[in-house]
Amino acid sequence: MSDDNPDTEDELDLFREAVSGARPLIHDRVAAERKQPAPKARMRRRDEAAVLDESLNADIETMEWRNGDGLRYRRPEVGERVLRKLSKGQFRIEAELDLHGYTVREAREVMRDFLQDCEYHHWRCVRIIHGKGLGSGHRGPQLKGNVDSWLRRDDRIAAFCSARQVDGGSGAIYVLLR
Repeated sequence: MSDDNPDTEDELDLFREAVSGARPLIHDRVAAERKQPAPKARMRRRDEAAVLDESLNADIETMEWRNGDGLRYRRPEVGERVLRKLSKGQFRIEAELDLHGYTVREAREVMRDFLQDCEYHHWRCVRIIHGKGLGSGHRGPQLKGNVDSWLRRDDRIAAFCSARQVDGGSGAIYVLLR
């Protein structure tokens, strides 16, 4: 301490006198136990992050196909590469048929007539919109499954697959005619 301020020295003497009888506290208590942090579910978070990453990087067509929403068919003589090009929308759509609002029976007749027109005009690639079945209620999609089975049995059809998202996604299909 400096000798410049006598008041400070007096205060220090007073403090020492006041605490002269003080002894350090001795206790037998253990230090307070800290709460353990909650365990981190690193594996779960890693799995969730991987699923999110996959869903952001995968194309919607691939995801629909994995979920069973997409339709896909090719005759044995049609190569996988042709089907891949079809699914990417790389063929020019020459005609379109929208089956919204038709009953199953009506849709079958309309589709039969449409495919005859396609054959007559030599159209090679067309789009058929069957919808996703949102208006079918608890019965689920009616036209989608029927269109799938009708096209598989039609000899004029070489291949078909669900359309790209911009063309209707799992509610429409591209059809490649022979």
